Amino acid sequence: MKNIRKIDNAYVLLPAAIIAISTASILIRFAQVSLSSLTIATYRLALASLFLLPFALRRTVKSVSDLSVKDLGLLLVSGVFLAMHFFLWIMSLEYTTIVSSVVLVTTTPIWVAIISPFLTGDKPSGKFWVGLGVAMAGIVIISSGAGQGEHGILSAHNAKQMAGNGFALLGAVCAAFYVIIGRIMRKTVANDVYTFSVYFAGALTLLVAMILSPSESLVVKPGDLKWLVLLAAVPQLIGHSLINRFLGTLPAHQVSLFLLGEPVGSAILAMIFLGEMPVLSEALGGVIILTGIGIAVIANR
Repeated sequence: MKNIRKIDNAYVLLPAAIIAISTASILIRFAQVSLSSLTIATYRLALASLFLLPFALRRTVKSVSDLSVKDLGLLLVSGVFLAMHFFLWIMSLEYTTIVSSVVLVTTTPIWVAIISPFLTGDKPSGKFWVGLGVAMAGIVIISSGAGQGEHGILSAHNAKQMAGNGFALLGAVCAAFYVIIGRIMRKTVANDVYTFSVYFAGALTLLVAMILSPSESLVVKPGDLKWLVLLAAVPQLIGHSLINRFLGTLPAHQVSLFLLGEPVGSAILAMIFLGEMPVLSEALGGVIILTGIGIAVIANR
């Protein structure tokens, strides 16, 4: 009876989590009117860490003090990959459309399955490679056809979008390393402790990058701060916290399938709030990529 209730809750709360996560790209676009991608990424993780501080600090300090030097190093590396993931993905939104960016960054499960055999010994099934092939076909369609419309494939406009697509894919690869290290660390570290630790490490990484960059400023105007607070609160804390909650009670592949709704939610919100309509290559490539990821996630469950 308890398991049935958890599944019922999942069908209500997981869609809510996807809606919350889908707002990220829209909030980032609003913030990018006057803020750099590095500033947005830094504040997103720093504010999320600050929100979690009262709930996690005491337990985190006690738990982290018991970890080995190797485990502490892994926590730091995980935070660095998380920081790179957010920075690269947010930067991709400067260059390409929301649909292309979100669909390509959602390929993280593909890269997790490719990299895992070398780090954790997890081996994908045969059907996974079928899903990978389908997803890769969609990636090629989006990456080579983005923004063609009235622009030629070799135009500066299209070259800019292709660069943005590349940043999104690199962001997905960084997220894959973050997820894989998380799998390793979660064997010995509680989820709340791990989450706060890597958020904090990621925020410090980006903060150092900002301090070392002469063109960046830590000062943010109150009008811009509201977008950063919403970004940290809604998609980061509400969305990702709900996802993490159900990763502890439901099979990972079921939760991963729900995550495929993020590009759809982001595309709908982009049309409503930004008037950004996907072109044919983005719509076709996106459907193919999400189909491939669905096949791969189910096959690799």
